Amino acid sequence: MSDAIRLLLADDHPVVRAGLRAVLDTEPDFRVAGEAATAEEAVALAAAGGFDVVLMDLQFGPGSGMHGSEATAAITAVPDGPRVLILTTYDSDADILAAVEAGAIGYLLKDAPPQELAAAVRTAAAGRSALAPSVAHRLMDRMRTPAEALTRRELEVLHLVGEGLSNLRISKELFLSQATVKSHLVHIYAKLGVDSRTAAVAAATARRLIRR
Repeated sequence: MSDAIRLLLADDHPVVRAGLRAVLDTEPDFRVAGEAATAEEAVALAAAGGFDVVLMDLQFGPGSGMHGSEATAAITAVPDGPRVLILTTYDSDADILAAVEAGAIGYLLKDAPPQELAAAVRTAAAGRSALAPSVAHRLMDRMRTPAEALTRRELEVLHLVGEGLSNLRISKELFLSQATVKSHLVHIYAKLGVDSRTAAVAAATARRLIRR
């Protein structure tokens, strides 16, 4: 079809890409026009043109130095570039917020049924938001209780705490002063109702605010 929705599959697992292609090829108005095994390759292919929607994973293997949300930001920064629909296994607040702020038009989980995936692709191609129900629910919860929700920066700090980084290393990683890092931790402890780094990471992981 000349007016088919042209798709770019960006995922580091060949089996996943093959499975997606098999599902999407059954839709008469879809055409899988390209595949990328790294985030960098996805950015390059998207910049070359010829795609309407990029199905973007978030976590790529060691062959890619770029995160899926970084690739999303690079793709969506180009005028008239393709829409980016995140397709991942992760639904933590940190992942969702990073993707949305990067410009993703949709966020879907890999266990979505084929009909939901097809509907999300068509919605994204039309320029409308396409969110998995669980993702929409998490975003709504954040909006209902903004005072209790961790900010994007607090989530970044907490993720690095979970990685075992000291305040000094976190300050260097995020280009913040150590005093600012400590201030973020104070706010994190208060919002989570904890009094230690270990407890904060455990509570945030249990609530799917960050992933380990």
